[in-house]
Amino acid sequence: MEVSIDQTKWYDRILASFIFFTRLPFWRLRQPPVACYQTVVEHWPLTGWLTGGAMGLTLYFATLIFPGYVGVLLAILVRILITGALHEDGLADFIDGFGGGSDRQRILNIMKDSHIGTYGVLGLIFYFLILTTALYSIPPYIATLLVFAADPYSKMVTSQMILMMPYARSEEEAKSKTIYRKFGAWAGLSLAVQGLLPMIAFIFIMGISWEALIFIPAVVMYMLYMFIWSKLRGYTGDCCGAVCLLVELSIYLYVCASNYLWPL
Repeated sequence: MEVSIDQTKWYDRILASFIFFTRLPFWRLRQPPVACYQTVVEHWPLTGWLTGGAMGLTLYFATLIFPGYVGVLLAILVRILITGALHEDGLADFIDGFGGGSDRQRILNIMKDSHIGTYGVLGLIFYFLILTTALYSIPPYIATLLVFAADPYSKMVTSQMILMMPYARSEEEAKSKTIYRKFGAWAGLSLAVQGLLPMIAFIFIMGISWEALIFIPAVVMYMLYMFIWSKLRGYTGDCCGAVCLLVELSIYLYVCASNYLWPL
């Protein structure tokens, strides 16, 4: 029997988010109703607690044994294994689509194509080079806390795109066959708590400027939103994944630059 979103339980919605955004066997616990998958973005930052925590801990302990750059690469690998490179795939499709598409429909067609193109390959290469270099340039104990803070926060910031524009495809054309619902005030408050708590803790522990660390990622998201809106007049799952990674990268680059200009 079909179950509406309003009839679903909160714990099923959270479970659906972990099933959707990770490759860990959470589905073995129980199978949430299909309607729950329309709400996965509302608990997206919470999955960041898992992926960011795993990545941060791997980075810290790996750098106790291996050279710093090896620890960073292992940390990135752990997150990719947990998520199945879901967002990285979105970034590659995003760069392919906007790099090779001349109009709205062409961009959407390229992003839906399962094959990766030259733009996507080059985009991923430069993304991982910048990510690895930035994290390697930050002291391991700071990078550990930062990764745990940046992952949920970037997901919280990116989730606002769901409210800012409509889905660019129909439900039948969607890769996941699901369109995220536009969340209300309570879900927005929950998102804020999920995304801000780790970031506020990081800012408090490190004693660094909170204004830039909070607002720079938001500005990056807004600029990407304006770019996507000008081309598609809507978002896709690939757009969300790409924006999430680029917003997160802006956090690492800011802290990396701050570490050189004003050593932490």
